[in-house]
Amino acid sequence: MDIKKSDYALYLLKGILISYIVTFLMLTIISLLLTYTNLKESSIPILTTVVMIVSIVLGSIYLTLKIGEKGWLNGGIIGLLYIVILIILNKIFIKPFMFNMYFITKIIVSLVIGIIGGMIGINLK
Repeated sequence: MDIKKSDYALYLLKGILISYIVTFLMLTIISLLLTYTNLKESSIPILTTVVMIVSIVLGSIYLTLKIGEKGWLNGGIIGLLYIVILIILNKIFIKPFMFNMYFITKIIVSLVIGIIGGMIGINLK
């Protein structure tokens, strides 16, 4: 499928936007659950990882369905862009940002999940 660069950029932007909208909605639900239920704060790290995974997969699937080729590459791009934007936001709003093994693991997980989401998107077409 031959696609223009401007169309690709638009689909990429929409894929990232979908990922962050899903993130916002899921984190809102988790916040409400933490506030109004017996859900413990110790579950926050695993819940945020699940939110990140679902968000990246949905954004990757969207992009790959629109592009129709190279699902692994397009999904990986979504995964990396998602985490890079998260790093930038973290740097802006939380000054003492620590680039440690935990965050390196998040970067690798984002990339791999994006690739898997892209492959799923290709196979859905």
